[in-house]
Amino acid sequence: MTVKDKEMTMPFTQLIVDVRSCTVCAAQLPLGPRPIIQIGKGARLVIIGQAPGSKVHASGVPWQDDSGRRLREWLEITEATFYDPDQVALLPMGFCYPGAANGADLPPRPECAPLWHERLLAQLPGKRLTLLVGMHAQARYLGTGKRVTLTDNVRGFRDHMPRFFPLPHPSWRSTGWMRRNPWYLDDVLPALRHAVSAALG
Repeated sequence: MTVKDKEMTMPFTQLIVDVRSCTVCAAQLPLGPRPIIQIGKGARLVIIGQAPGSKVHASGVPWQDDSGRRLREWLEITEATFYDPDQVALLPMGFCYPGAANGADLPPRPECAPLWHERLLAQLPGKRLTLLVGMHAQARYLGTGKRVTLTDNVRGFRDHMPRFFPLPHPSWRSTGWMRRNPWYLDDVLPALRHAVSAALG
């Protein structure tokens, strides 16, 4: 058995302990490491976002901010369901707050997803729906090149079903994007809610 095979079969509880104690990027994190994830072995809905913001870093609760409220509205699921790790796994591309510059959060640290995602996702049911929130998640899991925009990914969501469902990030910036792309509310959101309901049901 290779080292990677041993890592993939590591007991779930030990894997979570290792994730929460990770300090690989400590020198690059302005507030220090605080990996924030949610995962249970029964989760059939996986949400892969970007990285925790400063508010989430302070609380330690993923998506506990305005973006999280909007995301739950998009999905039409309750807060109780959203925060049930046996139903919903929350795995950002970067598990720690990366800092900010010029009024915006920095991109997720690039070390995190290659180090942890495969091992964590291997613990989940094979039949699951993964929401790819934002371009960082979509670039990794859809393999989209620089010529493909987030709008292209979201508009073409059916091309990636039933495994993946690409979404814009639900920050305040998405308000203008939705205004420019009314098909998102008319076409994408109903399909998204149906897919989420089916995955959780």
